[in-house]
Amino acid sequence: MNTLEKDIVTILRSDSRISAARLASMLGIKTEECEAAVQKLESEGTIVKYTAIVNDAEDDLVEALIEVKVTPQRGAGFDSIAREIAGHDEVKNLYLMSGGYDLAVIVEGKSLKSVSRFVSERISTYDSVLSTATHFILKKYKVEGALINKDGEEERLSVQP
Repeated sequence: MNTLEKDIVTILRSDSRISAARLASMLGIKTEECEAAVQKLESEGTIVKYTAIVNDAEDDLVEALIEVKVTPQRGAGFDSIAREIAGHDEVKNLYLMSGGYDLAVIVEGKSLKSVSRFVSERISTYDSVLSTATHFILKKYKVEGALINKDGEEERLSVQP
């Protein structure tokens, strides 16, 4: 990636809704040059997706971080099992990690039971999966660099009568 492309990516990471004209103005280039650079980044796969961060505190969905220890496959390493796990609709994010576990999988389900069932009936059944550890996400404070509760209000429930 050249310097212009790096600058474009940096700005789009903080605000993916910025117009090409505003982005070009910030970078001191023509709008057409900016649009071409963004299109190139998209076609090369550098920019994969634009998304919105939503404060879903009232959402009924359950999220969990699942740590997965696997046996790497000959000739494919961790990539083969990672692709298989990533193919499930419940999987939102999947990362190769250092440490005690090999993969970190973020999943979403309708209930604690559905996430638990997904882990026990899908993830744990792969031959190369040695063990899992599931951590349910109870509350989000910051997502992708954005604070979820920006107003600073205390959200604790009073224990006083």
